[in-house]
Amino acid sequence: MAQVGKKYTKWILFAILIVVAAFIIFPILIVLMNSFKGNLFISSAGAFKFPNEQSFVGISNYTNGIDKINFFTAFGYSLWITIASVVCILLLTSMLAWYITRVKGKVTTIIYYLLVFSMIVPFQMVMYSMSKFANMIHIDNPVGIIVLYVGFGCGMSTFMFSGFIKSIPLALEEAAMIDGASPVRTFFSVVLPMLKSTAITIAILETMWVWNDYLMPYLVIGTEYRTIPVAIQYLRGGYGSVDMGAMMAMLVLAMIPVIVFFLTCQKYIIKGVLAGAVKG
Repeated sequence: MAQVGKKYTKWILFAILIVVAAFIIFPILIVLMNSFKGNLFISSAGAFKFPNEQSFVGISNYTNGIDKINFFTAFGYSLWITIASVVCILLLTSMLAWYITRVKGKVTTIIYYLLVFSMIVPFQMVMYSMSKFANMIHIDNPVGIIVLYVGFGCGMSTFMFSGFIKSIPLALEEAAMIDGASPVRTFFSVVLPMLKSTAITIAILETMWVWNDYLMPYLVIGTEYRTIPVAIQYLRGGYGSVDMGAMMAMLVLAMIPVIVFFLTCQKYIIKGVLAGAVKG
């Protein structure tokens, strides 16, 4: 009886996961289908129909969207900001997590809890003062915005890195130092290679956040340096008109890099999250 109950439980969980997956995939499928339709056929009723001989317009939505928003320039800004921000977050927060985990004291404890507290502060609470401050100190550009992303992304990253570092035996680091390694070399030669799974997990989460972020680029660097989410909004015309076909096509192009990156690294997610949840 117990085996039969486990079997039914397994199938029920499988069915629930199928339903959840369908809810997640369905909106993406709708966007993909509508990216090949003419604007007249993307309506409240027609949006859920597959393209046919009348509605199918080939790749014209893609070519029109690329021309209208200067897609490749926006793609370049998004790519630069995302890669630079994620690399800085990974490097700086892993070093910080190692320091505050190994060096016990009031200062490091305060820093740790301040970073944890920053995770629950909503961005909308500080966005106007932040954009004003960024303008005052002249970091309202594609390079300066990286500093802001590091600041907002360091809380969760440091928390996850700290959890994993607590599980690393201190004897490994002591052995490296006995052999003459400096603290910097110990970190890069011993500690950092062990953080691979956690680092990839954080990289995926931070990449999805920075790549899809709209508010911070719009408030800080404005329309002069348009990232993809900001550029797509300019497909809205006057009096509420929207080029829905081109917008759907640009949304598809914007999703592709993140989906590819996620599928490439997704096997490390669960491993990294579980490693970062270790309690000291």
